[in-house]
Amino acid sequence: MTTDTNWRVLFVMDPLESLALKKDSTLAMIRAAAARGWSVAVCEQQDLGLHAGEVRVHARTIDLREDFLAALDVQVLNGDHRPANWCTLGASTHQNVASFDVVLMRKDPPFDMEYIYSTYLLERAEAAGVRVINKPQSLRDCNEKFFATAFAEVCPPLIVARRMEDLTAFAKAEGNVVFKQLDGMGGKSVFRVLEGDANLKVILETLTNGGQQQIMGQRYLPEIADGDKRILLIDGEPVPYALARIPALGEARGNLAAGGTGEGRPLTDRDQQIAALVGPELKRRGLRFVGIDVIGDYLTEVNVTCPTCIRELDAQFSLDIGAMLMERIAAD
Repeated sequence: MTTDTNWRVLFVMDPLESLALKKDSTLAMIRAAAARGWSVAVCEQQDLGLHAGEVRVHARTIDLREDFLAALDVQVLNGDHRPANWCTLGASTHQNVASFDVVLMRKDPPFDMEYIYSTYLLERAEAAGVRVINKPQSLRDCNEKFFATAFAEVCPPLIVARRMEDLTAFAKAEGNVVFKQLDGMGGKSVFRVLEGDANLKVILETLTNGGQQQIMGQRYLPEIADGDKRILLIDGEPVPYALARIPALGEARGNLAAGGTGEGRPLTDRDQQIAALVGPELKRRGLRFVGIDVIGDYLTEVNVTCPTCIRELDAQFSLDIGAMLMERIAAD
């Protein structure tokens, strides 16, 4: 494998102490970048700023401990156990973001104004010649739930609205629906509503903040019982396996954060069709690492901010998805 030992890579991410070490996908990317001989640094959103026309960052180099890397390979980390000194951090230095070859934006939602301000800053760095992944403008443009509606032919029947009468009519027409906020994540604030549910009005009032916020309603897909599949795409091309996130008993949500379990599966013909439809548009928009969600025959979300499930697929199929991504980045 060709290494580019002079490259410097910056990860904009959540606080290190908040990471779930057993499953965090960004750690797999950091390991893969370091394996190429690249110098890896990390920062948080608060560390970015604009000074005298330059986008600058307070960043620290990071090295992962060797036995921790071995634990990543065999998935032996137990729960939230955090090995002592699992990484080594360099001193914080204040530097021009343009001194980095690549910046990977790996901050989890919420997608709030601070996130948007970060994309403004990273867009300036991009203009100075830095590769920013995913493209800042597309991170702003492609709401993870609404963007899926651009591919209407593979979406379930749905509505985006905030007027109570429109949402109520959709629920009545479908009979079994799911309502969710457009900026939600991890299965939070997702409600399944059956025909005649006496709580429909209060659910809609809560989600729309009294009619002040747009929300999405989708036909409930009973295939969720077989798993909400996460399919990862690199430069618009799918990894050949999906992680089916199977809801816990009594749950209608497959999200791992909501207690679902992950089962790896080869992509079906329908999965491939959906990926082939979505992939070219992702590549055109500079969305280089994306996770699409598929339930049954339908596309439900397009995750562009901080897609996960690398580690689960790596462990189940002896893959190295982080290395696959870094290889594509290096090929630019």
